[in-house]
Order: sequence, then C-alpha cells, then structure tokens
Amino acid sequence: MAVQTRNTFTALRDCFATDLAALIGDQAQRGTTPNAFIDLVEKVRDVLASSSLSHWQDASEDLDRAAGYLTDALTGVEGDQRSLLGRARTHLRDGIETAS
Repeated sequence: MAVQTRNTFTALRDCFATDLAALIGDQAQRGTTPNAFIDLVEKVRDVLASSSLSHWQDASEDLDRAAGYLTDALTGVEGDQRSLLGRARTHLRDGIETAS
C-alpha cells in the first residue's frame, strides 16, 4: 500500500471514526490501522442493517458500499486507490448523514 493511500485512510478515519462509533453508542476508538477502520465501518453497517428504521437501513447500504471501496483500495491496484477512496468518502458521508 502506498504512503499516500495510508495517509488518506488516516484522514478518513480521523474524519469519520468518531461519528461512526457514536451511531452505535461506541466511544472507544479502535485500532489505527486501515483494517481496524474497515472493521468499524462494517460493525456500524451491521448494526444499522438490523434496525427496523428505514433510514438506518438506507444508511447501512451506503456503509456497505463504503466498506467495499475501502477494502478494494487497500487490496487493489495502486492506480485505482485514489478513486476508490473518494467513492468510499462519499458513501461514508452519505451514510452518516442518512443515519443521523
């Protein structure tokens, strides 16, 4: 994984981790690795998906897409990482906004 991608993962985590954790009442910060951030996104996705509230289920779909893009950026071809992380950012923002 390129340094720029690690820095972008760090920026995404710094921007979204607190809001994501707050959605499920979790104040503890997880690890600082990209995998730990993806795990947090997936945990919040799963909690929201199990809700009977339609806007939380919609938010879960955004977070599912974000987790997919984050995973692809972490494991994929370096040239696509910037685009994948941009898409992940959009879905993270939309998911948090929809759930709030």
